[in-house]
Amino acid sequence: MIVVMAQAATEADVQGVVERVRELGCEAHLSQGQEATIIGVIGDQRRLRESVFEAMDGVAQVVRILKPYKLAGRGFHPRDTVVSLNGIAIGAERVVIMAGPCAVESREQLWETADAVRAQGIGVLRAGVFKPRTSPYSFQGLGREGLELLAEIRAETGMTVVTELMAPEQVDLVAEHVDILQIGTRNMQNYNLLHAVGESGKPVLLKRGMMSTMEELLMSAEYVLSHGNEDVMLCERGIRTFERATRNTLDISAVPVLKELTHLPVLVDPSHACGNWRWVSSLALAAVAAGADGLLVEVHPQPEMALSDGEQSLRPDRFAELVQRVKAVAAAVGREV
Repeated sequence: MIVVMAQAATEADVQGVVERVRELGCEAHLSQGQEATIIGVIGDQRRLRESVFEAMDGVAQVVRILKPYKLAGRGFHPRDTVVSLNGIAIGAERVVIMAGPCAVESREQLWETADAVRAQGIGVLRAGVFKPRTSPYSFQGLGREGLELLAEIRAETGMTVVTELMAPEQVDLVAEHVDILQIGTRNMQNYNLLHAVGESGKPVLLKRGMMSTMEELLMSAEYVLSHGNEDVMLCERGIRTFERATRNTLDISAVPVLKELTHLPVLVDPSHACGNWRWVSSLALAAVAAGADGLLVEVHPQPEMALSDGEQSLRPDRFAELVQRVKAVAAAVGREV
């Protein structure tokens, strides 16, 4: 349920509704815009009647929200959320590219990749230090050592850094070293982890589960948002279907659908979607044309030597070509990179 306040409503009117919501055993989420103030009622609303609020001073309208995701939906928050950090605005007019290796393998490899990414004017470095792999015998990442290397890059270059974490007990450590906490596809419904990153207050990049619906993705975002952490970004990275020609099937329709359902920024990971560097650029262009706010692209100086996902990683020269093509498409749809 949302309570829309009249334009002439006073601060006392607004606080009166907030206090009434709390008296009824629910929580109030306040969204104040230039034209209207909206109060979201969060909690068990089965016994609440619209008339409880309609008679109160300053109330213009009471609307029931049937969708289970309250904070992530546009009903409570009609304006687009823009996640701003280090001079980068994600969810605004600029399409933000986050690029780097699937995994941190060494100091030399990470610096070479970071330099190649920076050379294209890209200010966000993505790289994994904890690697959830299908096989326990595959490379699992450098852990703390990798975090220290990322922190070194961040300190010396000013790049914004994003990396994935896998468990609640890793949150404090990872948050000390990077700017954005990534929740991978396998952990999208790891609710303890979602609670922990929500409490951290750090920006969160939430990837869609490989077999999850858009509603389930938004409900996972709700866990983070429920802790007052509004800096949440969603990422479509391909879902598992019957098709085996690509690693996953990029659900390009998720971009416009999510943009309609939620105020949160929507990004696309074309690398994991297809699993083959030959098709990454085409999917990236499609994502931007569909309205994506950003891209996650895997880049490696020597993909054939990569310890993780080399087959889907772009060499620096191919990444440079992708950036130029993305700029052209972004300009065609009224945006920039």
